[in-house]
Amino acid sequence: MLDARKTMTGDGVRLAVLDVGDGRPVVLLHGFPDSSHLWRKQVPALVDAGLRVIAPDLRGFGESDRPENVEAYAVGNSVRDVLAILDALEIERAHVVGHDFGAVVAWLVAAYAPERVDRLVAMSVGHPASYRERTIEQREKGWYQLLFQFPEAEELLARDDWKLTRELFRGAGDLDRAVAGLSRPGALTAGLNWYRANLGPARELAAGSPVPSVAAPTLGLWSTGDNYLTEDPIVKSSEHVSGPWRYERIEDASHWLQLDQPERVNALLVEFLST
Repeated sequence: MLDARKTMTGDGVRLAVLDVGDGRPVVLLHGFPDSSHLWRKQVPALVDAGLRVIAPDLRGFGESDRPENVEAYAVGNSVRDVLAILDALEIERAHVVGHDFGAVVAWLVAAYAPERVDRLVAMSVGHPASYRERTIEQREKGWYQLLFQFPEAEELLARDDWKLTRELFRGAGDLDRAVAGLSRPGALTAGLNWYRANLGPARELAAGSPVPSVAAPTLGLWSTGDNYLTEDPIVKSSEHVSGPWRYERIEDASHWLQLDQPERVNALLVEFLST
């Protein structure tokens, strides 16, 4: 399969973007600490189904630029990155699929630019408004988010051959690739800056108006082996979707459900996005 990678301009940053296939476009958005490589098991299935796949390395990850300013990683900047990519490719509307922090970006694109989104798939992460009252279980699962706020986090995560990072992954995801990527100059700080710019106690206390509801038909996916996110927020996301809503639980999969259960995930994506 043609691996058509190109460099594009987002909201003031250079972004590495995979653009392959023909037909109706679908944008795939990864999270921490991944890159567009995360979607390698989905791209062939989507292209074979007649879709055009557009998968950027989000700012700070992969081969894309890594700004030094923490505020450059505020999620709204990545929303503008996605819209800039669509504009540059002269795409008026697209399906949007997001996982982890990429799901947050996807929700916001669909909420604030509804005219650009045909269908939305949110993997692992619910609508932002569903986290306004986080349970103690969710706070316990998200303990690492507080660690990432501290300037000592880089040293703790990298020491002893990335021992704490490896334990945090618990054997799931693209562990070796993630460690290699985070070892590049500035990459670990760039990844942590996503958390520093968007999460943490100060950000939670300063949270403003809730994110609008999403009008696009939306599919929510969550995996039973997710060690970082509870199921409740993505289930309650139905309250923040005014369009058709569908939820599917993926059994026997870690947080990285697209890697652990690719056949199940691919079947759901193809069915939902081809409707």
